[in-house]
Amino acid sequence: MLPALPNDRNEDGKSFRNPPTGVLSGAYDRFPDPLTDGRRGGFDVHIYHYQNNPEQAEFARALWERIRREFPELRIYEFFDRPVGPHPIAMFEVNLFTPQQFGAFIPWLVINRGPLSVLIHPNTTDEEEERNHTQRATWMGERIPLDLRVFKLMRHNK
Repeated sequence: MLPALPNDRNEDGKSFRNPPTGVLSGAYDRFPDPLTDGRRGGFDVHIYHYQNNPEQAEFARALWERIRREFPELRIYEFFDRPVGPHPIAMFEVNLFTPQQFGAFIPWLVINRGPLSVLIHPNTTDEEEERNHTQRATWMGERIPLDLRVFKLMRHNK
């Protein structure tokens, strides 16, 4: 049984003082199971824009280019000008392979995404794709309802 945690507070009087362990969590260096560390990366980041809104499409295209220049180590896909897969509006995708990439890119995107909605989801197994895009998903901005039928078709065709 683990010892009880202390109730001591830090100097701010609000936050708790945690007992030091001398080691950092392994999650600083490696995504936790069941996240994949394979060719797909641990997380996908989908950045959406309304393809019929010229100002938003222009902003998204500029952001896509800026990401390619600022984060050349990240894998970034085609700039779609139409819906694709479960995504009901245009988007582009960025893959994150390490906690360090996640920790650098996501705060940057919080500041620089402008009016665009962003879906961040983990990659686990093919059988978990729908859950990864729903229950395990995190959104920045307005949530865009996905076409979940795509995942049912993928399961049915296996």
